[in-house]
Amino acid sequence: MSKEDKNFYLVREDVLSDSMIKTLEAKLLLESGTVESVREAIDEVGVSRSAFYKYRDTILPFHTMIIEQIVTLSVHLEDRSGALSRVLSKVASLRCNILTINQTIPLQGYATVILTMEIGEANLRLSSLIEKIKEIEAVNNAEIIGSGA
Repeated sequence: MSKEDKNFYLVREDVLSDSMIKTLEAKLLLESGTVESVREAIDEVGVSRSAFYKYRDTILPFHTMIIEQIVTLSVHLEDRSGALSRVLSKVASLRCNILTINQTIPLQGYATVILTMEIGEANLRLSSLIEKIKEIEAVNNAEIIGSGA
């Protein structure tokens, strides 16, 4: 096999070495702008410089291999002024692109909002997206109900 022929494998995170996982975390810190230098990133996550440079170009989060990923979320939202606006602002700040919004009529103080969005440009995991939406005060619950590319 020549150097140009590359094989790719999909593996679960729990079988990766600690250095590989920490390299991914350092790359995320750099990409998100949380830190400005490789030195800051590797110090923050606790990986050696040599391990970071060994793995940085060869290990990628799965979502970066997909150019466009579409996710549908169900958000159970309190019926109060500005609640949906706060959710949409959070989604926009995470660099997700809303494709559709469907909302039920509020019953017993809650409405269900179904958001379909592209998350291809977002540099975060789906679990992180859900957690950030759940942090919003008016959000009772949020969950993924569909995803695809």
